[in-house]
Amino acid sequence: MAEKITQTAGREQLGDFAPMFAHLNDDVLFGEVWNAEAIDIKTKCIITVVSLMASGITDSSFTYHLQNAKTHGVTKEEIAAIITHATMYTGWPKGWAVFRLAKEVWKEN
Repeated sequence: MAEKITQTAGREQLGDFAPMFAHLNDDVLFGEVWNAEAIDIKTKCIITVVSLMASGITDSSFTYHLQNAKTHGVTKEEIAAIITHATMYTGWPKGWAVFRLAKEVWKEN
């Protein structure tokens, strides 16, 4: 079995305010869906990046998912090709917005 994904952000940020949402985020989305074995983690990361891009989500949660993609093996060349391809279907402004974030995540130290 591959590495197990765990998440605690739901409980840490919303546990007192929205405990059901925190449970669904941490235990169902990350605990069950992200750990299902039908699709490998790298592919799930790519699907998530494209889904958020298509939705126009470019906040800190998007940056988290870009970092997660990098951590799970998506290279700078791959993310550039993924964003370019998705831009053709999601819209040019979304591509520009996502490239700004991706450049920060994949910048060389």
